[in-house]
Amino acid sequence: MLSIRKSVKEASDGASVRVPEQALASTEPLVFRNLVTDWPLVKEARIAPAAADRYIRRFYEKATVGAFVGDPAIDGRFFYNDDLTGFNYETVRVKLDTLLDALQKHCNNTRAPAFYVASTTIDNCLPGLRAENDLDFGDVNPLASVWIGNRSRIAAHFDVPDNLACVAAGRRRFTLFPPEELDNLYVGPLDFTPAGQPISMVDFSRPDFERFPRFQAALQNAQTAELAPGDAILIPSMWWHHVESLDSFNVLINYWWRKSPAYMGTPTDVLRHAIMSLRALPEEQRDAWYGILKHYVFDPGQTAVEHIPENSRGILSPLNESTARQLRAELLNGLNR
Repeated sequence: MLSIRKSVKEASDGASVRVPEQALASTEPLVFRNLVTDWPLVKEARIAPAAADRYIRRFYEKATVGAFVGDPAIDGRFFYNDDLTGFNYETVRVKLDTLLDALQKHCNNTRAPAFYVASTTIDNCLPGLRAENDLDFGDVNPLASVWIGNRSRIAAHFDVPDNLACVAAGRRRFTLFPPEELDNLYVGPLDFTPAGQPISMVDFSRPDFERFPRFQAALQNAQTAELAPGDAILIPSMWWHHVESLDSFNVLINYWWRKSPAYMGTPTDVLRHAIMSLRALPEEQRDAWYGILKHYVFDPGQTAVEHIPENSRGILSPLNESTARQLRAELLNGLNR
């Protein structure tokens, strides 16, 4: 286990049917103890894993889910194979009750295969579950997903949306890093990933500081939290997070939302386009484009537009749905040439 001095800050303590305002506004990680302790699923999980399993099956309607299945030898770490030509697990489509049967079968097996159902829309696979286990986000309309499995270790990665993760069964340990630790996390391929997001190549259970020496610097700014059923954690947009499921039966329900309008594009697309269009330019041209991007995107001031009449500013005007649609069409036309 890593030696991390700083714990994630704890906010309000107690059950609520409404998501705390702090969770919607904060740009720093926060732990909310007992936030969802009144959920029926949490109450059943606190009795026994089998009780939580029975409760979940009440909402099962023959849904098929995507699952990762790994040999006991991977010790729950869903990752690449040794030469990065593939992965150390299989991706399967399986009936959810079959997966639950497997979890119960191996519940007391210390050398169990690793099972992991990741980010599955609750309303699709367990219709009705949210009617009894949910949070009120007010005007925010998050995407609600469920995660089910046994002991696992999910490599550090970031997500673009904000994330409120609620532990419903089993214990979980979260290790978080601010976005500026990118250089120290030794991130793997961008276009070949276990689950869509680039991940840290460091094994947090056995870090190789000779191979990854800068990881020691990252640990100086790491934060950690261990959550029990009923607890929740806010993981802000772009924060790196490594997640460990510590028990033989774990269920997490999380909510994702973006603070930007839905018509805005995905920043990851910008990164891909920049790699294609800017990275291989001569140095002096890259420097020039760095200045242009800073001027118009990263540090825009009135000097960029104040000399242009408002009715002629075009895409330099504040973005709205119409402008976004126009930009998207122009981008598609340019890419298809």
